Amino acid sequence: MAFNSMVKEKYELDLLQKETGLFGISELKDASGFETLKNHALAQTDSLIAEATGSNRKRKMVEIFDDLSDTLCKVADLAEFVRIAHPNRNFVEAAENASLSLSSVVEKLNTHRELYNALKHVVKNGDIVPTSPIDDHVSKLFLFDFEQSGIHLPEEQRQQKTSDNTNFVSFEMNNGQILVNGLYTDSSKTAVREAAYKLFLYPDRQQEYLLNELLNSRHELAQICGFPTYVHRAVRGSTIQTPEAVNDFLNILNDNLKMKTMEDFQEMQKMKDELSFVKQDLMPWDTAYFTSRAKKNWLNTSSNEFAPYFSLGSCMDGLNYLTQALYGIRLESVPVLSGEVWAQNIHKLAVIDKDETTLGYIYCDFFERKDKPNQDCHFAIRGGRQLSDRTYQIPIVVLMLSLPSPRWSNPCLLNPSSVDNLFHEMGHALHSMLGRTKYQHVTGTRCSTDFAEVPSVLMEYFASSSQVLSKFAKHFQTQEPLPDHLMQKLCASKHIFCSSELQNQVFYSMLDHVYHKGKLERSTTEILKDIQRKYYGLPYIKDTAWQLRFSHLVGYGAKYYSYLISRAIASWIWQTYFQNDPLNSTAGERYRWECLAHGGGKPPSLLVSDFLHKDANPNCQKKNDDISHV
Repeated sequence: MAFNSMVKEKYELDLLQKETGLFGISELKDASGFETLKNHALAQTDSLIAEATGSNRKRKMVEIFDDLSDTLCKVADLAEFVRIAHPNRNFVEAAENASLSLSSVVEKLNTHRELYNALKHVVKNGDIVPTSPIDDHVSKLFLFDFEQSGIHLPEEQRQQKTSDNTNFVSFEMNNGQILVNGLYTDSSKTAVREAAYKLFLYPDRQQEYLLNELLNSRHELAQICGFPTYVHRAVRGSTIQTPEAVNDFLNILNDNLKMKTMEDFQEMQKMKDELSFVKQDLMPWDTAYFTSRAKKNWLNTSSNEFAPYFSLGSCMDGLNYLTQALYGIRLESVPVLSGEVWAQNIHKLAVIDKDETTLGYIYCDFFERKDKPNQDCHFAIRGGRQLSDRTYQIPIVVLMLSLPSPRWSNPCLLNPSSVDNLFHEMGHALHSMLGRTKYQHVTGTRCSTDFAEVPSVLMEYFASSSQVLSKFAKHFQTQEPLPDHLMQKLCASKHIFCSSELQNQVFYSMLDHVYHKGKLERSTTEILKDIQRKYYGLPYIKDTAWQLRFSHLVGYGAKYYSYLISRAIASWIWQTYFQNDPLNSTAGERYRWECLAHGGGKPPSLLVSDFLHKDANPNCQKKNDDISHV
C-alpha cells in the first residue's frame, strides 16, 4: 500500500554521504550536468564513428552501431523527458539545449555517407566475424533507418525530402491543438456540438495545400526508394507486411462490425430522441457525447461508488499480484534518494525476478502538479542491452499519469477509466522491463509500430477480468471486496458502444491507408466522402474537411491501422492463453519469453506466428469475435 501515502526522499544520516542526481546520475545534481553528459556522448560518438569507418575494426559492425545508438539515446531520451516533465526551468532549458545539440548530431549521422556505406557493405557482403540471425536482423533495421532519412538519394532529392519534412511538422503543429480543443464533444447541447463541428472542421486552403504536399511528396519519396507507394514503404518489416493485407484486414473488420455498429447507432438515436422535442437524426457530432453518457447511465452513478474500491495502493498491489502470478516477478517499492527525482511524490519500483535479480526500475510520476503535461504515457529513459562484460544494462522507464494527489484523510482513488489507463501504461513498462534483447536498438517497446500496443492492450483485458479484479478491488477503509453487482456492472460497461468506437478507428485507418496508396487524383475531401460512406455509417457534413484536423496523418502516416492490428493480436493472445485462466503461470511464462523478451529483436510476423501457431493474416480476423470487447 506504499502508493496510498506520500513519498519521502531518503536522506542519509551519514554526513559524508553525498547527494545523488536525477535518476542516480551524479552529473545531474544540477542542470549544468546536461552539458557534461552531452559532451561525453559527443566524444564517444566520434570515437565510434572512427571505429566503424576505420580499417582496423575488430568487432561486429552491429555492435558498434548499437553502442552509437545507446550513447546518444541515453542522453537524448533523458533530456526529452526532463524537458517535458521537470518543474525547474533551469533543468528544462538545459535539457532543451542538450536535445537540440543531439538532434543536430543525429541529423548529421543520418547523412554520413561513409558510415552508411560501411554498414551497407556489411549487410550486403557479410561481416569480418561470424554473425547470428539477430545480428543480421538488427543490422538491416539500422540500414533501413538510414535510408528513411534519404541518405541513398541524390543530393537534390535528399534536400527536397528535408524541406518536405519541415512542412510536415508545420502541418502537425497547426492542427493538433484544434482537434483536441475545438469540438465540444462533451456538451449536452446538440446545437453547440453541431456548431463547433462545422466551425472547427471548416475547410482551410493552406491546410489542404500542406496535406496534398505531404501525401504527394511521400508518394514520390517512396518511388525514389524503390517502392510502388508510400504504404509499401511504411509496412515493410511490420507484423502484417503488405498493403494488400492491411486493406483486407480493415475490410474484414468493417464487415464484422457493420451490423453491430448500426445497432449502436440505433441506440444512440433513441437517446437523442429522448432529449429532444423535435426529431433529429444522429450525426457525427453526437457519437462521442452519447457514448460517454451511456456508460455513465449504465454504471448508474458517478464514479464515486466505484472509486473507494480502487485506491492507487490497491491497484498497484493488484498489478504486483498479477505480475507475480504470470511472470514470477514482483514490483517492489524502493526509497528514492535526495536529488534522484524531479518532483515530490514520485514512487520508484524495482522489478525483481524470482532469482532476486533486478530487471529494471520504473519511476511512477502519477500525480498532478502545476504545469505538468496532462497526459498518460510511458518514457524510456535507458534501454536494456547486453554489455561487453556479459552483464546486462538494466532498463529505466517513467510512467506518467495525471491522478489527484493523496490526502491525509484518504488515498488517491481511481475511477474505472483511470484503472484501465494504469494497466495500459504498465503494459508498456513491463514490455520494457521484460525485454531481454542483445541490442538497445530493439529493446522493449522499440519494435514494429503494429505490435507495440499489444502488451498494453492485453493488460486492459486483465483489468476487465472479474477473476483479476477480485484479487485487488477492495474498499480502502473496510477492505470489503467490490460487491458482485458493481463487479458485473463494471465488466459489462466495457462492452457499451464498443463496436461503434471501433468502427470509428476502422474509418480513420482506411482513410489513412487510401491517402497513401498512390499519387492523389482527387481532392482529399472527395476521398473522405467515399471512405466515410463505406466505413463509418454516418453522413459526411457539407463544407467540412475533418481530414485537415487529423494530425495523426503526420506521425502515423500509412500506419494508423497499427492500433487495430495490435488490438486484434492482443485479442488472439487473450483468447488462446488467458481467457479461461487469466492467472495461469504457464501461459504467462510463455508470453514473457516468447513475446515480451524479444522486444523488436525478432521479426514481428514471425514472433506472432510462433506464439499463436497461426499467421497474423486478415483471414484470422474472420474468427476473432472478441476484438471489440475491451
